[in-house]
Amino acid sequence: MRPVGVGEVTLAVWDEGTGKPVVFVQTALTADELRPLSHALRPSFRTVLYHRRGYGRSSPTSGPGSIRRDAADCVRLLDALEIARAHVVGVSYSAAVALQLAADAPGRVLSIVLIEPPPVHVASAPDFRAANERLIRTRRLHGARAALDEFLILVIGSSWRADVTRRLPGAAVQMERDASTFFDTDLPAVLSWSFGPAEVARVRCPVLHVAGSESGPWFAEVRAQVLEWFPSAGDVVVPGADHSLAMTHWRQVAAAVEPFLLAVS
Repeated sequence: MRPVGVGEVTLAVWDEGTGKPVVFVQTALTADELRPLSHALRPSFRTVLYHRRGYGRSSPTSGPGSIRRDAADCVRLLDALEIARAHVVGVSYSAAVALQLAADAPGRVLSIVLIEPPPVHVASAPDFRAANERLIRTRRLHGARAALDEFLILVIGSSWRADVTRRLPGAAVQMERDASTFFDTDLPAVLSWSFGPAEVARVRCPVLHVAGSESGPWFAEVRAQVLEWFPSAGDVVVPGADHSLAMTHWRQVAAAVEPFLLAVS
């Protein structure tokens, strides 16, 4: 990775390959979750994967962030890399960033690939918000490490460190090191994110939504919402995958994403 100055911060960036540029926006908590997918697409595209503020080798951050700020950081990164327009890939938190970027800077975005955006605007959003507010309360009372354990034991299991390390070496250590960014910056950002009909109307690029068949009712609602927002969007469901599909089923995700990007380039 190399450091790239983006306004008042420095972002750590992988910039590899040739062809149409594809920017992979880092999701919350896991700095390199999209690394296997970016590797898979590198033979066909110029792939740009970066760590957001507060993660990995990028500049530290503190306090609440915002989806819009992360989208603006991505635009400034495009400027620094002299990329006029790019395809943008996001998973979970960073799928929200991809949506916001496409709404705020439509002239910079060739297409967006949304891998299960966060369920903050669906019917079950109150349950999602309550679950995240419980995590923020645990972080406040017991610290980021305790909140991280609570969260990942719930979604992965008690062996989460070994499971994550097996798929992404070094990721468990990175997640523990950067946990405060997740709880103090990213969760408040996603819970305060507003994205409605006015923003949807500003998204003019092709859209692909990718989901896991086992991701549960929250993300089934998200899929339905994205397809309602963008009736012409591509729609792929990866069999046997859950919300970790970009890490666990990256080959199947790449097989869906690559032909879409080639078709709309």
